[in-house]
Amino acid sequence: MSSEIRLNINGMTCGHCVAHTKKNLEAVPGVSEVEVTLEPGGAVVRGDADSAALIAAVAEAGYEAVIDE
Repeated sequence: MSSEIRLNINGMTCGHCVAHTKKNLEAVPGVSEVEVTLEPGGAVVRGDADSAALIAAVAEAGYEAVIDE
């Protein structure tokens, strides 16, 4: 069953930041679709990925993320 996880992401400042973050999120096992926005700084991830793995992928890209509950 596919789910949707929303992340608040801090630190992105440009289109390159968005693309880099999206690439890292897409590489997480279980991710089927990713939308990343610069303003207000967030992502919507669809699939069966682990939320901790998503946060780690954003951190690896150089930004901070928290689950938007």
